[in-house]
Amino acid sequence: MVEKQFTITDEAGMHARPASALVGAVSKFTSDITLEHNGKKVNLKSILGVMSLGIPSGSVVTIAADGADENEAIEQAGAVMEKEGISNQ
Repeated sequence: MVEKQFTITDEAGMHARPASALVGAVSKFTSDITLEHNGKKVNLKSILGVMSLGIPSGSVVTIAADGADENEAIEQAGAVMEKEGISNQ
């Protein structure tokens, strides 16, 4: 299992457009990938799960991946979060 923490830097927090891009990017991986915020953990491959967390700006979130391609999944998640402007890693 691999985990990495990210600080949400977008003023609007984790909103629909970047969340959708993040979900789309990690859905191709076979690993189980989760997003955790304030003690709640959801499947990062589920847009409804991600949006249900209501993550505001300044929050620290943890992305965890467990499986054969876990390192690539975490790397891709970080790259998408940076590209979409929601975290600067």
